[in-house]
Amino acid sequence: MKCCKNWVLYKLIKLRLLASLLLVMTLSACIAPQSIVTQPVTARPQQDIVTHNNNGSIFQANTAKLLFQEPNARRIGDVVIINIEENLSAVSSANSGADKSGTLALSGKTDLPYMPAFINKMLNASADVTTSNTFAGKGQTNSSNTFRGTIAVTVVDVLANGNLAIGGEKQVAVNGQTSLIRFTGVINPNDIRAGNTISSTRVADARIEQVGQGPIADANTMGWMQRAFMSVWPF
Repeated sequence: MKCCKNWVLYKLIKLRLLASLLLVMTLSACIAPQSIVTQPVTARPQQDIVTHNNNGSIFQANTAKLLFQEPNARRIGDVVIINIEENLSAVSSANSGADKSGTLALSGKTDLPYMPAFINKMLNASADVTTSNTFAGKGQTNSSNTFRGTIAVTVVDVLANGNLAIGGEKQVAVNGQTSLIRFTGVINPNDIRAGNTISSTRVADARIEQVGQGPIADANTMGWMQRAFMSVWPF
């Protein structure tokens, strides 16, 4: 009777361990990939602050646009066109080598009187030792990335020095496949060209991300069970 109780207890503990392991593997497989875009991607224009100062019925300082001034983005909510022109290429190579050698020679000659000949022969010995160690290593890596496109973003914040924090995203859905592009960064208003356009190469702290959702993205994604085993596989 006691043996049966121990067997049942052992089975219960084993089942609990298996259930806990499966739960951990499932949760680890369901973790969504972390996005590199951490700043806001949109912002609404700020409401005009009502003041008691009356500067005229036609001219308003906070919304004034000069006659000969290009209407560039400078307020929260204004739209900026980003021309994505990213072309990155990197090549790294390394060569290393080492060579070390050494030679050691030992010789001896004995002629002891009153000793048998075979003993003198054993003592009359010589040895040559030669060592050689050679190492050669070579490695090379190539990386090339090209990203081109256009995305409209909005000004999400005006910094104290006058720079503009921008952010935006674009979603395109075709035949059940959704492509999402996110873009954030900081720009200098003086770099904005005609038509409120600016190159992505002029954007500081740029974060560009493109993700897909749909059958094609699912086909290129590892299954949750495979991700679960890969998360705990030690090799």
